Amino acid sequence: MAEKTVQVQLKSGLQARPAALFVQEATRFNSEIFLKKDNKKINAKSIMGIMSIALSNGEEVTISAEGRDSEEAVKTMASLIEREEWS
Repeated sequence: MAEKTVQVQLKSGLQARPAALFVQEATRFNSEIFLKKDNKKINAKSIMGIMSIALSNGEEVTISAEGRDSEEAVKTMASLIEREEWS
């Protein structure tokens, strides 16, 4: 299991389009990937889950993954959240 806590740097937070792109990237991994904010843990491959935690710029979230590509999954997903913008 791999885990990392990151701060959301995306100017618009993880809302709408960025959330959809995040889920799309998460589905490329075989590992189960989760986001945890406060006491809520959601599946990172679920657009409804991502939208339900409404991550805004500056908030902290913990990314965790379980599976054979968990290290790579956490690293990739963290780098997406830590960007200021997605092109």
